[in-house]
Amino acid sequence: MDPIQSLIKDLADEHGRRRESVLPIMQGVIEREKYLSERSMIEIAREIDIPAADVYGTATFYSFLETKPTGKFIIRVCKTITCAMKGKNQVLFAIQDMLKIKLGDTTPDKQFTLLETNCLGWCHKAPAMLINDDIYTELTPEKVREILSSYMKENVNH
Repeated sequence: MDPIQSLIKDLADEHGRRRESVLPIMQGVIEREKYLSERSMIEIAREIDIPAADVYGTATFYSFLETKPTGKFIIRVCKTITCAMKGKNQVLFAIQDMLKIKLGDTTPDKQFTLLETNCLGWCHKAPAMLINDDIYTELTPEKVREILSSYMKENVNH
């Protein structure tokens, strides 16, 4: 049994082998593998005994279930109307300019992936973004450059 099969079997043992177990199993795979590969989605389908299309449909429906490899730091910029009205586009341009990537891309060194996401729940302090599990609010292009610089420095020191 390869590592992916073993991981999914363990997660299925923990969460059960019912249709409603798919999401917690996917989250467990992402926690360990950082994304859901085609292979892992097929294994989940096999283990739960549901069509692979159902697993893929679930994975692509939810914002935080990535189906392609991501960088070490996933930047998720909120795309709600509130964030847009408060300057989300300028923040996005600042990130793209600093990292030299477009929305949906990962930096060549595999450190940063830039994504947009639905509401992060911080409309009262818009615009907002999440870097992995850390929330940043009331963003400006200057503030974003400062935040990203600290992640780049942290990365150099490790």
